[in-house]
Parts: sequence; C-alpha cells; structure tokens
Amino acid sequence: MEFTAQQLSLYNGTDPSKPIYVAIKGRVFDVTAGKPFYGPGGAYAMFAGKDASRALAKMSKNEEDVTACLDGLSEKEIGVLKDWETKFEAKYPVVGRVVS
Repeated sequence: MEFTAQQLSLYNGTDPSKPIYVAIKGRVFDVTAGKPFYGPGGAYAMFAGKDASRALAKMSKNEEDVTACLDGLSEKEIGVLKDWETKFEAKYPVVGRVVS
C-alpha cells in the first residue's frame, strides 16, 4: 500500500479503529503491537503516523526532528537509524511505503 504523508498521519493512534503506523526511510511499519509505546500517552507517541527517520537516527524526541529528512546526519547517526530499522523489521510487519 502507498501512503502520502497526510494519509499516514491518520494512523497516529488517536482512532482506536485504525492501526498505528510509523515509517522509517519511507517504509511503513504497523506498530500497533507496541501500542503502549506508540499510542496516545506512550513514550514514542510523537512518532505515530509519521516518518520518524531523523528522530530515530538522532535519538531525539524533538518535534522538529520527526521527519523523513536525512540531510546532514553523521555516519554514526545513519548507523543508529539502521539499527532501529533492523529492530523494526524483526518486530513489526511492513504494510507499505510513503510516497511524495
């Protein structure tokens, strides 16, 4: 399935009838199984319904970092993002891609 950023934002955990999605490098993962973390009030709720690539790479919860933009990241940060991607691949199903 393909999602625009606007469509992805509908899967942010606020509608209990919809799954919770988080994208990394454009790949959309169904993180509903991690609802205590990604659902409303969860430690990572700010990532729900968004591409959180930059924030994960920088280990940041700052709203301005919750974006797909990887410009200017260090090699170390790119490595951190790859580690997150590997964890997500092992734990959550991929349900689509974000298209611009």
